[in-house]
Amino acid sequence: MAAYLLQHPSSSLAFGQILLPVWAKSKAASLSCNIKQQIPKWVPRIPPKSLNFLLSGSLALSLSLTGVGFADGKVGVNKPELLPNVFTTVIDVAGFLSDGQKNRIALEIDALEKDTGYKLRVLAQNYPNTPGLAIKNYWSVDDNTIVFVADPTFGNILNFNVGASVDLDIPRSFWSRLAGKYGNIFYWREKGEDASINAAVMAISTCLREPVGANNCSEVK
Repeated sequence: MAAYLLQHPSSSLAFGQILLPVWAKSKAASLSCNIKQQIPKWVPRIPPKSLNFLLSGSLALSLSLTGVGFADGKVGVNKPELLPNVFTTVIDVAGFLSDGQKNRIALEIDALEKDTGYKLRVLAQNYPNTPGLAIKNYWSVDDNTIVFVADPTFGNILNFNVGASVDLDIPRSFWSRLAGKYGNIFYWREKGEDASINAAVMAISTCLREPVGANNCSEVK
Protein backbone atom coordinates (compact mmCIF):
# COMPACT_ATOMS: atom_id res chain seq x y z
CA MET A 1 0.00 0.00 0.00
CA ALA A 2 1.32 3.40 -0.90
CA ALA A 3 0.84 6.30 1.45
CA TYR A 4 2.09 9.81 2.12
CA LEU A 5 3.27 10.89 5.55
CA LEU A 6 2.47 14.57 5.71
CA GLN A 7 2.84 17.42 8.12
CA HIS A 8 2.12 21.12 7.93
CA PRO A 9 5.04 22.97 6.28
CA SER A 10 6.27 26.47 6.81
CA SER A 11 4.88 27.56 3.46
CA SER A 12 1.86 26.89 1.25
CA LEU A 13 3.62 24.89 -1.44
CA ALA A 14 1.87 21.94 -3.04
CA PHE A 15 1.32 18.79 -0.98
CA GLY A 16 4.22 16.39 -1.59
CA GLN A 17 6.41 19.20 -2.90
CA ILE A 18 6.80 21.14 0.32
CA LEU A 19 10.28 22.14 1.38
CA LEU A 20 11.67 21.75 4.85
CA PRO A 21 11.20 24.70 7.20
CA VAL A 22 14.47 26.47 8.01
CA TRP A 23 14.79 24.98 11.49
CA ALA A 24 14.52 21.45 10.15
CA LYS A 25 17.01 21.66 7.28
CA SER A 26 19.99 20.78 9.43
CA LYS A 27 18.24 17.62 10.61
CA ALA A 28 17.24 16.71 7.11
CA ALA A 29 20.77 16.88 5.80
CA SER A 30 22.11 14.45 8.37
CA LEU A 31 19.16 12.09 8.64
CA SER A 32 17.64 11.73 5.17
CA CYS A 33 19.70 8.64 4.30
CA ASN A 34 18.65 6.88 7.50
CA ILE A 35 15.01 7.78 6.91
CA LYS A 36 14.99 6.23 3.42
CA GLN A 37 16.43 3.02 4.80
CA GLN A 38 13.95 2.75 7.66
CA ILE A 39 10.60 3.37 5.95
CA PRO A 40 8.43 0.41 7.01
CA LYS A 41 6.90 -2.13 4.66
CA TRP A 42 3.41 -0.67 4.90
CA VAL A 43 4.55 2.45 3.02
CA PRO A 44 6.91 0.85 0.48
CA ARG A 45 6.18 3.13 -2.47
CA ILE A 46 6.29 6.53 -0.78
CA PRO A 47 7.68 8.99 -3.35
CA PRO A 48 11.21 10.22 -2.55
CA LYS A 49 10.16 13.85 -2.62
CA SER A 50 7.65 13.10 0.16
CA LEU A 51 10.41 11.87 2.47
CA ASN A 52 11.12 15.45 3.43
CA PHE A 53 7.87 15.40 5.37
CA LEU A 54 9.39 12.92 7.74
CA LEU A 55 11.73 15.66 8.92
CA SER A 56 9.58 18.76 8.69
CA GLY A 57 6.80 20.51 10.54
CA SER A 58 5.14 18.46 13.27
CA LEU A 59 6.84 15.07 13.41
CA ALA A 60 4.20 13.33 15.50
CA LEU A 61 2.72 11.26 12.70
CA SER A 62 5.94 10.17 11.09
CA LEU A 63 7.32 9.23 14.48
CA SER A 64 4.21 7.29 15.41
CA LEU A 65 3.82 5.37 12.20
CA THR A 66 7.31 4.74 10.94
CA GLY A 67 9.32 4.05 14.04
CA VAL A 68 12.07 6.31 12.72
CA GLY A 69 14.62 7.57 15.23
CA PHE A 70 15.77 11.21 15.38
CA ALA A 71 18.86 12.92 16.69
CA ASP A 72 16.95 14.64 19.48
CA GLY A 73 15.97 11.29 20.96
CA LYS A 74 12.36 11.19 19.76
CA VAL A 75 11.83 7.69 18.40
CA GLY A 76 9.00 5.61 17.03
CA VAL A 77 6.44 4.17 19.41
CA ASN A 78 4.39 0.98 19.32
CA LYS A 79 1.98 0.71 22.26
CA PRO A 80 -1.01 -1.47 21.38
CA GLU A 81 -2.03 -1.41 25.03
CA LEU A 82 -3.20 2.18 24.49
CA LEU A 83 -5.76 1.09 21.90
CA PRO A 84 -9.41 0.83 22.99
CA ASN A 85 -10.75 -2.68 23.48
CA VAL A 86 -13.82 -1.83 21.42
CA PHE A 87 -13.21 -0.62 17.87
CA THR A 88 -13.61 3.09 17.30
CA THR A 89 -12.66 5.49 14.54
CA VAL A 90 -11.71 8.19 17.06
CA ILE A 91 -8.94 7.51 19.58
CA ASP A 92 -8.09 10.24 22.09
CA VAL A 93 -5.21 9.28 24.37
CA ALA A 94 -4.46 12.96 25.03
CA GLY A 95 -7.84 13.90 26.49
CA PHE A 96 -8.49 16.73 24.05
CA LEU A 97 -12.08 15.71 23.28
CA SER A 98 -15.14 15.23 25.44
CA ASP A 99 -17.19 12.06 25.07
CA GLY A 100 -19.83 14.03 23.22
CA GLN A 101 -17.29 15.44 20.78
CA LYS A 102 -15.83 11.99 20.11
CA ASN A 103 -19.30 10.60 19.45
CA ARG A 104 -20.17 13.43 17.04
CA ILE A 105 -16.90 13.02 15.14
CA ALA A 106 -17.43 9.24 14.95
CA LEU A 107 -20.91 9.75 13.54
CA GLU A 108 -19.57 12.16 10.93
CA ILE A 109 -16.84 9.67 9.99
CA ASP A 110 -19.37 6.83 9.67
CA ALA A 111 -21.61 8.90 7.41
CA LEU A 112 -18.63 10.02 5.33
CA GLU A 113 -17.48 6.44 4.76
CA LYS A 114 -20.96 5.29 3.76
CA ASP A 115 -21.39 8.20 1.35
CA THR A 116 -17.94 8.28 -0.23
CA GLY A 117 -15.98 5.13 0.60
CA TYR A 118 -13.17 7.19 2.16
CA LYS A 119 -12.06 6.08 5.63
CA LEU A 120 -11.16 8.92 7.97
CA ARG A 121 -9.52 7.93 11.26
CA VAL A 122 -8.64 10.34 14.08
CA LEU A 123 -5.93 9.91 16.70
CA ALA A 124 -5.39 12.60 19.34
CA GLN A 125 -2.10 12.21 21.17
CA ASN A 126 0.77 13.90 22.96
CA TYR A 127 3.98 12.24 21.81
CA PRO A 128 5.30 9.88 23.15
CA ASN A 129 1.96 8.94 24.70
CA THR A 130 0.61 7.29 21.54
CA PRO A 131 -0.27 3.80 20.29
CA GLY A 132 1.98 4.61 17.32
CA LEU A 133 2.54 1.77 14.88
CA ALA A 134 -0.27 -0.25 16.44
CA ILE A 135 -2.95 1.85 14.75
CA LYS A 136 -2.04 0.46 11.33
CA ASN A 137 -3.51 -2.96 12.01
CA TYR A 138 -6.16 -1.71 14.41
CA TRP A 139 -7.67 0.50 11.70
CA SER A 140 -6.72 -1.72 8.72
CA VAL A 141 -5.09 1.29 7.08
CA ASP A 142 -5.28 1.05 3.27
CA ASP A 143 -5.22 3.24 0.15
CA ASN A 144 -8.64 4.71 0.97
CA THR A 145 -7.66 5.75 4.48
CA ILE A 146 -6.80 9.16 5.87
CA VAL A 147 -5.15 8.93 9.28
CA PHE A 148 -5.49 12.29 11.00
CA VAL A 149 -3.14 12.64 13.97
CA ALA A 150 -3.74 15.62 16.26
CA ASP A 151 -0.55 16.25 18.22
CA PRO A 152 0.62 19.71 19.37
CA THR A 153 4.07 18.52 20.41
CA PHE A 154 5.93 20.15 17.52
CA GLY A 155 3.79 23.26 16.98
CA ASN A 156 1.24 22.56 14.26
CA ILE A 157 -1.38 20.19 15.61
CA LEU A 158 -2.65 18.75 12.31
CA ASN A 159 -0.83 15.81 10.71
CA PHE A 160 -2.07 13.49 7.97
CA ASN A 161 -1.26 10.11 6.50
CA VAL A 162 -3.00 10.04 3.10
CA GLY A 163 -3.63 6.79 1.22
CA ALA A 164 -2.74 6.54 -2.46
CA SER A 165 -6.35 6.45 -3.70
CA VAL A 166 -7.23 9.52 -1.67
CA ASP A 167 -4.20 11.31 -3.05
CA LEU A 168 -5.46 10.75 -6.59
CA ASP A 169 -8.77 12.45 -5.83
CA ILE A 170 -7.85 15.24 -3.44
CA PRO A 171 -5.50 18.11 -4.39
CA ARG A 172 -2.32 17.91 -2.37
CA SER A 173 -2.47 21.61 -1.60
CA PHE A 174 -5.69 21.05 0.36
CA TRP A 175 -3.90 19.34 3.23
CA SER A 176 -1.26 22.01 3.68
CA ARG A 177 -3.91 24.76 3.55
CA LEU A 178 -6.01 22.86 6.08
CA ALA A 179 -3.08 22.56 8.47
CA GLY A 180 -2.22 26.21 7.94
CA LYS A 181 -5.74 27.37 8.77
CA TYR A 182 -6.76 25.18 11.70
CA GLY A 183 -3.51 23.63 12.89
CA ASN A 184 -1.28 26.61 13.53
CA ILE A 185 -0.22 27.19 17.11
CA PHE A 186 -2.06 30.49 17.41
CA TYR A 187 -5.37 28.89 16.43
CA TRP A 188 -5.32 25.90 18.74
CA ARG A 189 -3.85 27.77 21.69
CA GLU A 190 -6.60 30.38 21.46
CA LYS A 191 -9.54 28.10 20.67
CA GLY A 192 -8.35 24.79 22.07
CA GLU A 193 -7.12 21.51 20.63
CA ASP A 194 -10.69 20.25 20.39
CA ALA A 195 -11.67 23.19 18.18
CA SER A 196 -8.81 22.45 15.78
CA ILE A 197 -9.76 18.77 15.60
CA ASN A 198 -13.46 19.43 15.04
CA ALA A 199 -12.82 22.11 12.43
CA ALA A 200 -10.38 19.87 10.55
CA VAL A 201 -12.76 16.90 10.54
CA MET A 202 -15.59 18.99 9.13
CA ALA A 203 -13.30 20.55 6.50
CA ILE A 204 -12.11 17.09 5.43
CA SER A 205 -15.67 15.79 5.29
CA THR A 206 -16.76 18.73 3.15
CA CYS A 207 -13.81 18.29 0.81
CA LEU A 208 -14.28 14.53 0.36
CA ARG A 209 -17.94 14.99 -0.49
CA GLU A 210 -17.21 17.36 -3.35
CA PRO A 211 -17.22 15.92 -6.90
CA VAL A 212 -13.72 15.10 -8.09
CA GLY A 213 -12.59 17.68 -10.62
CA ALA A 214 -10.30 20.58 -11.38
CA ASN A 215 -11.70 22.75 -8.59
CA ASN A 216 -12.64 20.29 -5.86
CA CYS A 217 -11.44 21.15 -2.37
CA SER A 218 -10.26 24.55 -3.57
CA GLU A 219 -11.44 26.09 -0.30
CA VAL A 220 -10.88 25.00 3.29
CA LYS A 221 -14.29 25.41 4.90
